[in-house]
Amino acid sequence: MDTSASAPGANTPPPIGPFGQWLTGLAVPEQEAAQRLLSLIEPQGSLVAVKSLATGRYVYASPGLDALFDREAGVVGSTDNELMRADEVVAMRRVEQTVMAQRTTVLSEHKLELGGRRREFSVTRAPVGSEFLMSLWVERTEERHRESHLQRALQQIEQQQKALEQLRREIQLGSGRDDVSGLYLRAQFDDQLLREIDLSTREHREFALVMIALDGSPAKLEALGAEAQQRMLEGVGRMLRANTRAMDAACRVGEQRFAVLLSGVGLATAHARMEQLRRQCMAQIVVLNGQDLGLSLSLGVASFPHTASKQEDLLTASEAAVQEAQRRGGNQVVLASIPFAVLP
Repeated sequence: MDTSASAPGANTPPPIGPFGQWLTGLAVPEQEAAQRLLSLIEPQGSLVAVKSLATGRYVYASPGLDALFDREAGVVGSTDNELMRADEVVAMRRVEQTVMAQRTTVLSEHKLELGGRRREFSVTRAPVGSEFLMSLWVERTEERHRESHLQRALQQIEQQQKALEQLRREIQLGSGRDDVSGLYLRAQFDDQLLREIDLSTREHREFALVMIALDGSPAKLEALGAEAQQRMLEGVGRMLRANTRAMDAACRVGEQRFAVLLSGVGLATAHARMEQLRRQCMAQIVVLNGQDLGLSLSLGVASFPHTASKQEDLLTASEAAVQEAQRRGGNQVVLASIPFAVLP
């Protein structure tokens, strides 16, 4: 009994006709390499065909193409006119002419009506010598369907976000909140910060101040356009409102700056909560015209009185921490440094 392993591609019949003759005219190592390559393509989810430029007929087709075009007799020997609709043939021919004129590899997209169903393919073409044109087919139908479903889902989310933000603005009109983010304004933040410092001083407890910045330079954010910037600010507002308690204060303190006062919370707990916020932010979908804008934040965490025991020093420390987070590439939480007194 012969137990020797057969060579890869040994069970695959060689191409026949003019292309087969051309192939057998190659040197033996080149023949073997070409034959094995053809045998490996279809198991990888691709289909391959070779067309004669002289006759316009297919001289080689992998088995999957016979099934694709429902040709019991096989695709070999057929022309595009026998396999496709007239408009599809025109699109195919236009790309083939480009390939042969430029003598280069070209990738194109095609939609074919097959068996009463619209199917989509990416087709890569390359010249083979001066007589043949090889094409590699990859079906994209299911992939395009998934992309279409995702696009519709993003559009629905966008419409829902628009409706919710409009409703929120109507409810909060005249409430002392920013009409874009829905957060408290700078004046309320300054008042709340003074109250927290007074309360913490009297009751000997700590609180945390978190400074937050949208990642990206001002110029880069501005280049997104006014509507995109508004969507991102609305997204930050939603995230902060959903991740702060009633006793906390989430505020918009600048064009792309936010601050959160976490009442009665120490540095370690504040860091853990802001790290959770950062991760949730990465998963937040903020859409405009069906496209996810991507939301990324840098956060600097300071605490009273451990980081600083004065209002200005606390603000400076948290601002320095958020700038350090941005300097490191953004999308991270940085703790403000704690000063240590030098003993005499």
